Amino acid sequence: MAGGTNRADIRPGLRVVIVLKKDQRTGKLTEGVVRDILTKAPFHSRGIKVRLADGQIGRVQSILGPSA
Repeated sequence: MAGGTNRADIRPGLRVVIVLKKDQRTGKLTEGVVRDILTKAPFHSRGIKVRLADGQIGRVQSILGPSA
């Protein structure tokens, strides 16, 4: 399980675990498949921001692998 702080490690179609903006205080995690990468910088200390296939937006906490 890789971290989600480097933009180069993330691409559309990957299954990832993100933390939504509303869940940052609690740390509740959401799993999904990346549709779009929203962070333009090559690195972000709190995780690269992505949009999931279901439309939810959050910062990647870990990369699970390719979607099935």
